[in-house]
Amino acid sequence: MRHVEDLPEHPQLLADYLDRWADEAPDRTWIARRGADGDWIEVSYGRARNQARAAGAALLNMGLGPDRPLLILSENSLEHAIFGIACAYVGIPYAPISPAYSLVSEGAAKAKGSVETLNPGAIFADDGATCAEALQVLVKGDCKAITARNHVAGAARYDDLLAHDPAEAEAARAMLTPDTVVKYLFTSGSTGSPKAVINTNRMICAMQAMVRDCYSFLETEPPVVLNWAPWNHTAAGNKIAYLVLTNGGTYYIDDGRPVPGKFDETLRNLREIACTWYFNVPIGYDMLARELARDKVLAETFYSRLNMMFYAGAGMAQHTWDKLMKIGRETTGHDVLLATGLGSTETAPFALAWTDLEETAGNVGVPSRGLTLKLVPTDGKLELRLKGPSITPGYYGAPEKTAEVFDDEGFYCMGDALRPADPEDFSRGFYFDGRVAENFKLSTGTWVAVGAVRAKLVDDLSGLVRDAVIVGENESQLGALLWLSDVARQMPPDELKAALSERLTSAAKASTGSASRVRRARILAQEPTLDRGEVTEKGSLNQRALRAGNAGEIDRLYRSDEGVIIA
Repeated sequence: MRHVEDLPEHPQLLADYLDRWADEAPDRTWIARRGADGDWIEVSYGRARNQARAAGAALLNMGLGPDRPLLILSENSLEHAIFGIACAYVGIPYAPISPAYSLVSEGAAKAKGSVETLNPGAIFADDGATCAEALQVLVKGDCKAITARNHVAGAARYDDLLAHDPAEAEAARAMLTPDTVVKYLFTSGSTGSPKAVINTNRMICAMQAMVRDCYSFLETEPPVVLNWAPWNHTAAGNKIAYLVLTNGGTYYIDDGRPVPGKFDETLRNLREIACTWYFNVPIGYDMLARELARDKVLAETFYSRLNMMFYAGAGMAQHTWDKLMKIGRETTGHDVLLATGLGSTETAPFALAWTDLEETAGNVGVPSRGLTLKLVPTDGKLELRLKGPSITPGYYGAPEKTAEVFDDEGFYCMGDALRPADPEDFSRGFYFDGRVAENFKLSTGTWVAVGAVRAKLVDDLSGLVRDAVIVGENESQLGALLWLSDVARQMPPDELKAALSERLTSAAKASTGSASRVRRARILAQEPTLDRGEVTEKGSLNQRALRAGNAGEIDRLYRSDEGVIIA
């Protein structure tokens, strides 16, 4: 399945886009972040190019190049952004890795794995004091440390690099090709150990051409984005960051998060910044919808310039979808597009997209222009495979792993299953039907489509749960481990259990068979964590890891009725 028309012609170097906007709109803000005083610190396109040239030349002078990349430990920051575009400008690959790997994980094992894989020429950390222990472990041999503040002994200083003579950058810029590597993004490890996904100029620029083809307003109105999602993840680091850069827009770094205690910062920012394009994960939209319903002034600002909302990382509950659409209509007098899609780190990530207004959540759309989609029957499901210019050439230093994910026709095997919205007309899009590797069989031999069951269960429990792990491998009936919503946590225990039991029973009666009927559930108190590989930074759950890590809870679910909600 593919579009009849080819992908439109487009620049194939990120440096071309920086040069374009630095020439056409040198004073326009490219990126901004709040300073310690609460005011926005802004970096214009003209200033960004000047700093990118200087920093890029300095990194080249330090010995970095195609075989000695820059590793970035830091969270989203202005310095991180400058280093990223500097590397792209002079042809030095860089790899942003999760700060959690260096600050939280025992022994910094995943960070050490990244260093061993890439052999970086330098490692950058915004705050030397915060990352001092990690730098001591990771900076070895001729690798150098770079810090922006609270410097550690022997580290190069970020400000000094910005003062470097930029002359060498121009010569390096002239050597760039579409196949020059921009970055390595490490997969979350949800389907094995993390792998370094090669991201070239060609694949990123093709991906952004697909984005513009879907959302044509980007070509006539420079996007304004406020976003918190981490740049070491492809959704923010590739799709959102380069959506802004390639279309001459402005990116406001949101230091809030969709978690208690940090969401107030997001709300503060949204009261000031009227976005034209907004992204969040479903739990973030759930929190935002409650505030928009309560605060009319916030809703008026939020929707005032908004062309669309996009969500990813997990399925959105229908009640959240309905609330966002309702508030949008009441505030603007018209429908505001709310959409999702489907992709992966290996697809840059934009791959499947949907641009029609829908009444229900979940349609991930059709392949973007330039991509070819193939569906392969696998264990009763339709497995998704893709081919096109935005697909990675493979994993750095891992030819065997690369060979495993491409079939004999050169299609990338995503491992996701799709279900057509209309079996008679595939142009009506598809719904995510779970990861093939996450599905399991009941003791009856019946396959369970975990993704679809999980999404329906969260909807059926209508606002009482945030998410669920579907269990029951080799059991006769399905069960679930539940995380309660904020609303449910405030309910008296007896009332909560009765409400959950009633809704679980109603859902079970409406189900068509044992592979979709959840009969037992337990509430989980322990939150899933990135450190245990149970959740990715985009908010999606690793069902296999959660089933393995909660074996005791699953055993109690099936071997005892104590604390169990039964349909």
